Amino acid sequence: MVRHYLVKGRVQGVGFRWFVHREAAALGLKGWVRNTEDGHVEVVAAGDEPVLAELESALHKGSRGSRVDAVITHDLAESEGDSLGNFQIEGAW
Repeated sequence: MVRHYLVKGRVQGVGFRWFVHREAAALGLKGWVRNTEDGHVEVVAAGDEPVLAELESALHKGSRGSRVDAVITHDLAESEGDSLGNFQIEGAW
């Protein structure tokens, strides 16, 4: 499965992308996480349904110092996962 998440709340400037990277990599997921221009965090992850459910649970919990107000989830076409590699942070410097 390939799933897109949009995480809203206080999720920028609090280590949220690093938190997501650590969680997703530990779960063996492929995909990426990045900040959006409007202050949210966007995640695309590919893996088995139970593992994606674990990631979603972590997204709702959030990192220390973050506040998650909403996690909006969309399933993507399986073909979207073909180009995904090891989980990474996009736009990190």
